[in-house]
Amino acid sequence: MTTIRFTTADDLGRLQSIEVAAGALFREIGMTDVAGHPPPSIETLERYRQAGLAWTAAGPDDQAIGYALVDLVDGAAHLEQVSVHPDHGRRGVGRLLIDEVDRWAAVQGLPALTLSTFRTVPWNAPYYARLGFRELAAGELTPGLVEVQRHEAALGLDPAERVFMRREIETGRVSG
Repeated sequence: MTTIRFTTADDLGRLQSIEVAAGALFREIGMTDVAGHPPPSIETLERYRQAGLAWTAAGPDDQAIGYALVDLVDGAAHLEQVSVHPDHGRRGVGRLLIDEVDRWAAVQGLPALTLSTFRTVPWNAPYYARLGFRELAAGELTPGLVEVQRHEAALGLDPAERVFMRREIETGRVSG
């Protein structure tokens, strides 16, 4: 049984471990630069936690197995990061996290979830498309998303390999 809850201070170190383990999957497909990116710092994770913008997927022992971080970008909930430990992958944990953020965003009166991800990595854009996200055309990028794109490029992520996606908030969305 997986539960989704707000992240606690006790989760932060485990979230870093999850990010490192999830990043290792990129090494397996030849994306060693991405695999080598360091996880968010404890300070960064703590800022998200204190702002109420960090969710943790916890297993039956209440230990973190996945997490989501959200930024508010141009009036939408932007999924800055969604990571699931590979030992718990392909079991719907990511979907549970995203659906919880969707419910939170609906309560906040936000119109949509947005994200940026790799266009061709199977567990990235194709996965999010299956969850109801649609690719945004370049002309649909808001100023805040353009800034996210610039930031990602400064980190070494090739904009040609990235895609921005959006899913409208549906009140009453059921996780599945």
